[in-house]
Amino acid sequence: MKIVIYETEFWEREAFESLESANELAFIESPLSDRNVTQNADAEIISTFIYSDVSPAVLKKLANLKMIATRSTGYDHIDLEYCRQAGIVVCNVPTYGCHTVAEHVFGLLLTISHHVVDAVNRTRRGEFSFKGLEGFDLHGKTIGIIGTGDIGECVVKIANGFDMRILAFDPKPKEVLVSEYGLEYTTFDTLLAEADIITLHVPGTEKTYHMISHDQFHKMKDGVILINTARGSVVDTRALVTAISDQKIAAAGLDVLAAEPVIREEAELLRSAFQDRYDTTMLLADHILLRLRNVFITPHSAFYTREAVGRILEVTENNIRAFIRGERLNEV
Repeated sequence: MKIVIYETEFWEREAFESLESANELAFIESPLSDRNVTQNADAEIISTFIYSDVSPAVLKKLANLKMIATRSTGYDHIDLEYCRQAGIVVCNVPTYGCHTVAEHVFGLLLTISHHVVDAVNRTRRGEFSFKGLEGFDLHGKTIGIIGTGDIGECVVKIANGFDMRILAFDPKPKEVLVSEYGLEYTTFDTLLAEADIITLHVPGTEKTYHMISHDQFHKMKDGVILINTARGSVVDTRALVTAISDQKIAAAGLDVLAAEPVIREEAELLRSAFQDRYDTTMLLADHILLRLRNVFITPHSAFYTREAVGRILEVTENNIRAFIRGERLNEV
């Protein structure tokens, strides 16, 4: 089969080389897009990360395509309805970095609570003064965890280690977390009203789109901390900018942004495919967030550890190998 692996760094190729003996492999460093899709129009299997354009407009140009192996847990960037109609199998990596992302949550949170960025920059300038760097303890604070799937569960365990009061909202509660870690499941509104820190761990779907917007910010405590390592679409960026301006939000730690793909490659803003998905006001709001001193943004790197990437590549290779054998592994 013709297999094309997009968005790959050179060192990642070794994970797929075992497929080479019986298949034709091509590695493309850049994401799949309308500009490069015709270079491998005969591809039967493609593997992409989250920045590839896997819209129907692009997929229609891959006439032989039988499978998409996304190297991510989320698959909201793929038009599943089109794939069903076209007979294209979509497989993902169900879990690879629950501990990895949960650790990043607390990396962002500790960066905020201890003013780590300002402190490091200050000492690099030779200023050994702690004036203005007073932070706050996590011990005793109330953390509100929205979504207690694999990642949310790991966040619960870490928060327990900090001796925090733990609130959670999830339609499918895990009672073992209640008995072992003192987690309190509560209503969405109660969590918003009582949490000192709110962290999001839900997929990007129609149901979760802008689940945190103006009304939800209004229900939160003044001076709450918001952490988002889930999907940018979960938070209304314009509402977040307003909440920060009004000092409802004291600080935010974000690993994802709503207009992230456009910011990553802003030249694409001129292209109609991106104009349809990302309006200019949302892009402007994201740029405002990037420049605020009390907002700490990482480049969607929460997953990016040696161990997690190794698991992603291993599971993706297994997904592709199973499909070639006529099996379905991690099909979504």
